[in-house]
Amino acid sequence: MMLVLRWGVSARLTWLSTVNMLSQQAAQLTLHGTSRSISNSRSICSFSSSSSSKSTREDARKIGFIGLGNMGSRMVANLRQSGHQLVVHDQSISAMEAACKDGAEAASSPAQMAATEGVDVIITMLPSPQHVREVYCGRNGILKAEGGLRPALLMDSSTIDPATAREMEAAAAASSLHKDARPCSGCSAAHPTLVDAPVSGGTTGASKATLTFMCGGEKGAIAAAEPYLKLMGKTVINCGQCGNGQAAKVCNNLVLGVSMAAVAEGLALGERLGLDPKLLSDIFNSSSARCWSSDSYNPCPGIMEGVPASKNYEGGFACKLMHKDLGLASAAAQHCGAQIPMGAEAAKLYKTVTPLC
Repeated sequence: MMLVLRWGVSARLTWLSTVNMLSQQAAQLTLHGTSRSISNSRSICSFSSSSSSKSTREDARKIGFIGLGNMGSRMVANLRQSGHQLVVHDQSISAMEAACKDGAEAASSPAQMAATEGVDVIITMLPSPQHVREVYCGRNGILKAEGGLRPALLMDSSTIDPATAREMEAAAAASSLHKDARPCSGCSAAHPTLVDAPVSGGTTGASKATLTFMCGGEKGAIAAAEPYLKLMGKTVINCGQCGNGQAAKVCNNLVLGVSMAAVAEGLALGERLGLDPKLLSDIFNSSSARCWSSDSYNPCPGIMEGVPASKNYEGGFACKLMHKDLGLASAAAQHCGAQIPMGAEAAKLYKTVTPLC
């Protein structure tokens, strides 16, 4: 996920003094926490085989997708455009309605989705380890599908800790497939197989299907997942055993959190010294300060087109999610005895500004 520093403008102007609120509402994935129920989602929208959005591809599959936030909604759009049928679930009624308007079928719960005939794979894109545990192992979770799971392959693209990813893989391996489940090449014929496949590329990458997927799991399962992932991204990397994809993502977001804060701080200092932010960004991008945060996702308005900073900070990755990811990095560092002093300082900054976003 890419980072949208909703404090980017105020950081640019008053980085070490007063931080002003830049937006009325922080971007966030609303999979959980809404007061409205989705239990009647099938009455809201449905997919029919006679629908005009029916796939014309002979190899089209029915894909389940849970989590229709800033990232998930864009990933679903790319799957649909590739000709696949979609079964979706989210706790946000408006997100469900938008997906169904484009031709998706609504599932009333993760368990109901996993029991839906024809669903070959389920992809999840959720905001935290707690959400992942609930969606997979909760009372109405994927692994509680009545009669066993129809999909043999599960892919979790959330950003969580490696330990939770391995916990979910073990839980999937302890579950059973439905007697009529369609076999998946490279996956177990006895139980569902889970691949952790967190992403990098943000909302821009999700929209353009240029995401990078960092995958952990059995070699055959990753190979089976790759054709689906390539519909949403351009790079799929096998990181080894389950949980290693999440380990790579945690390290990636540690660097991202630090570099985005450094770019914002540098631009703030430069403007105070009389430099034009666009000029200074050009200097960064042709010098040793160049990084993704400066040349692809600049946090200052007016520097780049198509990024949240130039769209009133709409969409993208909220500060509270980066603070969460830095917390995952801190926990991982403690677990293996590593020191991440820059990450710790960056986490303090994100904690400070999160309530203002």
